[in-house]
Amino acid sequence: MQQEFQIQVAPKIAQDQNQLKLFIAKSIGLNNHDITHVSILKRSIDARQKNIKINLKVNVFLNEDFKESPINLPNYSDVSNAEGVIVIGAGPAGLFAALKLIEKGLKPIVIERGKDVKERRRDLAAITKFHTVDEDSNYCFGEGGAGTYSDGKLYTRSKKRGDVNKILNLLISHGATKDIGIDAHPHIGTNKLPKIIQNIRETIRQYGGQVLFNKRVTDITLHNNKVTGIVTLQGDQIKAQW
Repeated sequence: MQQEFQIQVAPKIAQDQNQLKLFIAKSIGLNNHDITHVSILKRSIDARQKNIKINLKVNVFLNEDFKESPINLPNYSDVSNAEGVIVIGAGPAGLFAALKLIEKGLKPIVIERGKDVKERRRDLAAITKFHTVDEDSNYCFGEGGAGTYSDGKLYTRSKKRGDVNKILNLLISHGATKDIGIDAHPHIGTNKLPKIIQNIRETIRQYGGQVLFNKRVTDITLHNNKVTGIVTLQGDQIKAQW
């Protein structure tokens, strides 16, 4: 049997499975041996008082074996020969749009004016050391967008705009810690975010999508009043069905 509870505990209890079992068993009047596992569903910090507390929503397994549920991920298939869709910008919107297109059986062609995360790091260092700014590769432009080299906090202005857990699961599957799936204020971390962004790019390419760097879009091409592709500053003409 499984039951959900809302509890408030000290930080040292929140991070210890055995202490959690003892606390919950005492609270509901059970033998702690009846509790086989405690899964944390949601976690937040209450720091309003001197003694900090952790608010937890937990799922308690009573006399039942615990099996960790696999992360639900979309089923991707190879889209190398599918209809192409041009996505301008490899920021969060562009990268997740590309993953969604693959999920729907379309081939994303992501066009990014800046550089990939590894090369971009050198340009950021040049800003600090030499005060030189590459207008196409800086804190704003480049793989991952403006947030890649921020502190990695995840915010949404609304809880009514779709399945946030699906996004969190995609991030976890690409290298983020599982903690972002339970924390009230998820935090990936600056040190981890660039690698996660790189992993997402590799997934896009693995399933037949394209991610092109150093391609600043300057114009669109038209035929019979229909957009047929884009033109880059470098002189490339890239065509696609969408």
